Amino acid sequence: MMKKIKTVIIDDEKLARSVIRNYLKDNPDIEIIDECSNGFEGIKKINELEPDLIFLDIQMPKISGFEMLELIEKPPVIIFTTAFDQFALKAFEVNAADYLLKPFSQHRFNEGLSKALLRLKDKSDTSEVIKSLIIQNELKEEFLERIVIKDGPKISVVQVEDIQYLEAQDDYVMVYARESKFLKQKTMKYFEEHLNPADFVRIHRSYIAPVKRIKKIELLEKESYQIVLEDKSILPMSRSGYDKIKEILK
Repeated sequence: MMKKIKTVIIDDEKLARSVIRNYLKDNPDIEIIDECSNGFEGIKKINELEPDLIFLDIQMPKISGFEMLELIEKPPVIIFTTAFDQFALKAFEVNAADYLLKPFSQHRFNEGLSKALLRLKDKSDTSEVIKSLIIQNELKEEFLERIVIKDGPKISVVQVEDIQYLEAQDDYVMVYARESKFLKQKTMKYFEEHLNPADFVRIHRSYIAPVKRIKKIELLEKESYQIVLEDKSILPMSRSGYDKIKEILK
């Protein structure tokens, strides 16, 4: 007897989940083992149930499909369901990922499912495809609104307006937010490019600070500065950082 394909549906819209469930009802090889209404549930279920296949909505509240994928170590085969426009979908085509543009017909659904089943049969590794898609998504993002961080089983969402400052930590960045701090596997260059430059400035090779939290700039000695933040944190500032602050503050 052929092993059934364990499947999870992740979409914040109940109607969208029911459409997928309905389209799958005549596929005896597919077993829907769960469905989730947000990315937090999705990550938990993927880790617990280890599905072979997931249907994943990209635009969800709390955390998006892309933010969710960043936190999954071994992604299953994925069929994306999305309302992205045709320009954005080029990233999917380039990376040969399967996607369904909402609203989709049973015929289009079956085409996407056939591709996914072939991947399962060939035991294709989807990790590189997923990494490439995340990078493509980051390139078209305007500016970050939140940072999603996974620490063991715990997932935290830090809103950009709550960031106190960022500090480089080798291949990671420490995100200081109010009374907590979180380690994120990204580079300072990534945050420098994805945080609004009107609101955040790289004051030093190891630090990025929000302009609104800078309370004082102090000259230590010639060409050497430090800043004092509203929470009384003291951070070093390079000459180039000083020039950037001067430009922003006029």
